[in-house]
Amino acid sequence: MKNLKLLFAVLMAALLSPCLYASEPVGNSVTVDVGANKIKYSNMIFGHFIEHFDNQVYGGIYDPKSKFADKDGFRTDVIEALKQIKVPIVRWPGGCFVSSYHWLDGVGKKRYPVWDKTWQVEDPNTFGTDEYVKWCRKVGCEPYICTNAGTGTPEEMSDWVEYCNRNDGKFGTMRIQNGNKQPHDVKYWSIGNENWGAHELGAKTIPEWGPLVAESAKLMLCADKEIKLFAAAVSTRDWILPMLKKAGYLLDYVSIHGYWDFNAINHNILPYMDCMMKTEAPERDIQKTIGILEEAGFGGGRIKIAYDEWNLRGWHHPKHGDWHSGHDIEARRKNDIPSSYTMADAIFSACFLNSCLRHADIVDIACFSPIVNTTGAIFVHKDGILKRTTYHVFDMYVNMLEEYMVPTNLRTERLTHGNASTGVLDCIITSDKEGTRYAMAVVNKDPEKSHSLNIDFGKMGVKMPNKIIGKVLCGSSPDDFNEVGAENRVVPQDVVFEVKDGCVELPAHSLVVLKF
Repeated sequence: MKNLKLLFAVLMAALLSPCLYASEPVGNSVTVDVGANKIKYSNMIFGHFIEHFDNQVYGGIYDPKSKFADKDGFRTDVIEALKQIKVPIVRWPGGCFVSSYHWLDGVGKKRYPVWDKTWQVEDPNTFGTDEYVKWCRKVGCEPYICTNAGTGTPEEMSDWVEYCNRNDGKFGTMRIQNGNKQPHDVKYWSIGNENWGAHELGAKTIPEWGPLVAESAKLMLCADKEIKLFAAAVSTRDWILPMLKKAGYLLDYVSIHGYWDFNAINHNILPYMDCMMKTEAPERDIQKTIGILEEAGFGGGRIKIAYDEWNLRGWHHPKHGDWHSGHDIEARRKNDIPSSYTMADAIFSACFLNSCLRHADIVDIACFSPIVNTTGAIFVHKDGILKRTTYHVFDMYVNMLEEYMVPTNLRTERLTHGNASTGVLDCIITSDKEGTRYAMAVVNKDPEKSHSLNIDFGKMGVKMPNKIIGKVLCGSSPDDFNEVGAENRVVPQDVVFEVKDGCVELPAHSLVVLKF
């Protein structure tokens, strides 16, 4: 009887204290998968996107009249902010804009404004291919051009490659005559943007899309055999499989997109908890796409995934796709409301990046949408810039994580909201090649409560520390945001964490990066 009472006491202690036994954790715990290989992930996962929409290009990254403009008209404060987060790649010029964009209108000395049929405004064409590549070089990022597969032709796409990457032929010579003697060496090229959707000008049917991608790819490779080719896709078998059957052997990537707070028509920003219930959706989309690639015979990284447009919040642009009425241009100002971009955006973005990193063997590129203004990480105004909460997520990831993903097993409690639930914590572990340094990115989605995470240091070959240094991104409430005049309301803070019985306490609604 005495032994039974002792056994009962030990069992109760284990149940009540999640940090008592690392081998049999209760609550939230993370261990490394010692049998799995580390994966060197691509920093292209931290890429961005810019489109000729509203004030993203003109009045965003390019504003010759600004007091912050350099001699080429580029905002230097924006460039410096992008250098801080080491932006690796930027996709341009769209987006929906590209499906009626003809690149020849935006090169050379004589340029004429054109009516942008997509966004229903006049585009001055002063920012074109040469300006974009020059801007990328100043930022230090790779240019990634998305081509017109809507109203354009395969030959027009191929001519664009020739203009950028060759020193001969009609269009290579044209670039030299335009003052650019050296090739632009644009490596990344996408065939189309969302051509699967009725909202897209020049939308294509499933039987049309595969042959168009194949013929475009063939012509583009004739101009430069070293380029990497993407094709617009959506994570459904009926779209991807026929396209891969016709063109898969020519492609390096499939391009997929995702927005989870869809407010294009009505500007009804989802509250914090509704956003948290969507944090696991991107990973399901990735897993679904991986399954389709494997079914098509292009698994194992033969074709990789580029999540080259993503954000929690969709862009507000009412009447887009309503072909019988004009767009509500002024309504686009609602995208600039600072209170729309809170800790919900930061935490969702961290969870998205974690999802990509967990599948870093297949997900090679991701582009946050967009880079400035609208729902971007940076808001640009005449007197400077504002770094939204999402900017600081990128800052923490690119400047604090190590180079290799360490496969992990996370056990976490569930956070419920209505009929939905999500893991209360999301976590990744990275290390250097030798496994001598580690950095963890951990999200606590709970709006009100801190949560303890048990870390199995032993399986990492690390002596359990008493303290861990780290950074925390956390507002005073889950609805906190930055705005002009209060730019530093939500910024990363240096914190020293106590480690108690292998556990670290994570603040409510926070992103934490730990280094040890």
